[in-house]
Amino acid sequence: MRGLLVVICSMIVIFLSACGSEGIDDPLNYPVQKFTMTDQNNKEFALENVNGKVWIANFIFTSCETICPPMTANMKRLQDKFTADGLDVEIVSFSVDPEVDTPSKLKGFIEKFQGEQSKWHLLTGYHQEFINEFAKESFHTIVDKPKNNTQVIHGTSFYLVDQDGIVQKSYSGVSDVPYDEVIADVKTLLGE
Repeated sequence: MRGLLVVICSMIVIFLSACGSEGIDDPLNYPVQKFTMTDQNNKEFALENVNGKVWIANFIFTSCETICPPMTANMKRLQDKFTADGLDVEIVSFSVDPEVDTPSKLKGFIEKFQGEQSKWHLLTGYHQEFINEFAKESFHTIVDKPKNNTQVIHGTSFYLVDQDGIVQKSYSGVSDVPYDEVIADVKTLLGE
């Protein structure tokens, strides 16, 4: 009986230590739907392009008069931190105004922020209804373009997506961006 108790206690300790040593705490576990879009270089970009990679996603549009410029500046700071730490992370920014945001407009937009475009993909080439539904289903966030208004309502979070295309976590993208937390979570996913 005593031997059985020792074995059970040992198994519990092994199980608990294995559970706590890897993975993101309280992951969101939102699977990203398959997509094929057009990037700022007018090239096809699909979910398969980031398979096996850790990536950060957000939603922006080029004629945004409020939150998109600071969000994009914050994403650039995050990209600089990834580079400084030697972390291989892709960034994917989905346009919430695809009928206005052509590839060339997206390219001009990212160039203002001097983002490293080999690792930052700004996407368009779909209908408004698609991005509204895609944002809701894949990231559990809102996208809504009111009629007769140039400004699109959309979420302001940055989303951490793992190598299997599963959204693990979201962070503030406008103010008080938790850069250190994002870096730590990326390192967890990369096994560093």
